[in-house]
Amino acid sequence: MKMGNLERNTFVREQITEAIIELLYEKEMKQISIADITNKAQVSRVSFYRNFETKEDIIKTYIGKMVLDWNMNTPEVKDKKDDDEMLASLFGILKEHDGFFLLLSKRGLLDLLRDVLKELYGPKPEFPNLGAYFAAFLFYGIYGWIEEWIDRGMQESATEMAKLLKQRNLSM
Repeated sequence: MKMGNLERNTFVREQITEAIIELLYEKEMKQISIADITNKAQVSRVSFYRNFETKEDIIKTYIGKMVLDWNMNTPEVKDKKDDDEMLASLFGILKEHDGFFLLLSKRGLLDLLRDVLKELYGPKPEFPNLGAYFAAFLFYGIYGWIEEWIDRGMQESATEMAKLLKQRNLSM
């Protein structure tokens, strides 16, 4: 059976993504060349640049897909009923992929997670100033929890993180 353009493009993107993740287990991002990625993925350089501009874009796209899948398929997120449940669910999806996020931490690449989450959930240019400041306060506070948790080895379960979050007190 012959693959159509969409299937072929999806296959190429998946091959490139798998290749860079495997390579990150072996070496730092700056030591990985585009040739390393395309050789491991068994795709052409043209295929790489047709799908991604940079190596970092591969990781951001992978994280973005993971977060959007979580966003679309998780009732706590879709229905936006309970912030605590939503945050617990976010910690759950991160924990589910702990090997990947621990690898990003080890390689100093958690800023890619931050960038994706900020684009999706952080302050927006169209927000009024006060709204943007408040959104930034909430986003960076929550992201700080995530980053510290990952950097400490994701020792707590998602449920334990949810309990810790419920204990937070932001009053000053």
